[in-house]
Amino acid sequence: MRKVIYGLLAVVLLSVTNAVAQDNTSAAEKEIAYRKVVFDRAAKIVKGINLPDSARALEVTKVVAKQYQDLNDIYTLRDNRKAAIKAETGDNKEAAAAQLKKLDEETTAKIDKLHPQYLTRLKKAGLTPEQINQVKDGMTYNVLNVTTTAYNSMLPNLTNEQRTQITAWLIEAREHAMDAESSEKKHAWFGKYKGRINNYLSAAGIDMKKEEAAWLARVKEEKNKQQLNK
Repeated sequence: MRKVIYGLLAVVLLSVTNAVAQDNTSAAEKEIAYRKVVFDRAAKIVKGINLPDSARALEVTKVVAKQYQDLNDIYTLRDNRKAAIKAETGDNKEAAAAQLKKLDEETTAKIDKLHPQYLTRLKKAGLTPEQINQVKDGMTYNVLNVTTTAYNSMLPNLTNEQRTQITAWLIEAREHAMDAESSEKKHAWFGKYKGRINNYLSAAGIDMKKEEAAWLARVKEEKNKQQLNK
């Protein structure tokens, strides 16, 4: 009887050991796959800068990839802690809200600390201010330049002061967006600042809905002309 029990225990322990090993392997494989994804993403961004030195390009790629990894670590830790808070507080919504607010503040503080460190690493890797801006644009899908072009095309009579203010807000949006955890969150930052810009222009007497409709009509007309000329 003891032999049977010991045999069963051995089978159970072996199964548990195998399961743990598989989980560890799976986690390791996921980490390797993620690192490859962010490295490839970083390489694509750096390729757009057209650095003449391949060694420097690799160094910058590693810096950008590490930034993605560092941001991911911060957000993963936040998500794990958020799940734990919800489990610990149960139906106590006030306690949950207070702890989640504190967690968000701590997460923001970590990101705010990481941001200038990352820019310093890019500078130490030999990038010029203009090239660093190109990296920022690469991390934010070039939304700043696309949006600036759209405003200038839609509102050709903007004053220099208005153009300067629009650019300043879009640059500020980019600084936040480059640290955001997803494409959706990155675009949300620009959306927030575009709302501020539209309010600013509306306060200056510009009918944004009317101007946008007229601009879209011009864009459509231009596309139709191009199709006819093909």
